[in-house]
Amino acid sequence: MVMYGGLALAGETISFEDPKGDDDGPGQYTYPTDAVYTPGSFDLTDVEIADKGDTVEVSVTVKAKIDDPWDSRAWDGNGFSLQMIVIHIDTDHKAGSGYKDGLPGFNVTFADDQRWDKALVISPQGRTRVQAEVSAKAAAMKKDILIPTTVSVRGRKLVARFAKKDLGADLSKQWGFQVLMQSNEGFPDKTDLLTRKVNEFGGQHRFGGGSDYDCDPHVMDLIAGKAQGDKSEKDAQHKMLGTFKCNPDGSGTRAVLQMVYPEG
Repeated sequence: MVMYGGLALAGETISFEDPKGDDDGPGQYTYPTDAVYTPGSFDLTDVEIADKGDTVEVSVTVKAKIDDPWDSRAWDGNGFSLQMIVIHIDTDHKAGSGYKDGLPGFNVTFADDQRWDKALVISPQGRTRVQAEVSAKAAAMKKDILIPTTVSVRGRKLVARFAKKDLGADLSKQWGFQVLMQSNEGFPDKTDLLTRKVNEFGGQHRFGGGSDYDCDPHVMDLIAGKAQGDKSEKDAQHKMLGTFKCNPDGSGTRAVLQMVYPEG
């Protein structure tokens, strides 16, 4: 960031690409059967994180047009209904520093030297609802979970603005990033942070191809490899999310995720 006349000027811009057609989690997840879940709605294609001075603007593009089938404005929402996105940021790349577990409901962990320090949440739900859910279900992480000041929809793109002071430092390409795509659930499980479950068999409002236990990752898409949109990144995603194990008694180990470091 550069200061001029007391004003904070724009700084770093970080961009990622993701191959199309990998909105299937570890490779076998399926969409819910209801028609509102349009194919491509959870398929990440591009992510841009830009320092705009006093704010950080995050743009997330998906393959399909972003719609609002549940009229989010009627429940103080942000103009879309289906997607739920969390951008995890590792600001120090130090083993044991930060949070190892993902947000409640995602059912993932992070590599020990790639733990997240800040999480940026983009949800259809309004600030008040998200803040209440975070306080109730992720209190220990609350100070490092950021909620945008504004969210807008532009065709296939969601644009969210966050107060940069909440990041604690200027945006850097030395940081690590992981973008997780989920689905907004207005009536989540008592321990899940507004996330939709993945079950063994899909249903009207449930993803399929996973487990009825909470050992499988509840993630439809993420960035992998160098996040340049190469086809190999689809396999890298499947491998990463496929590191979970579910035992017959419901116990198991969760998928271990890795960050993408633009210059790391």
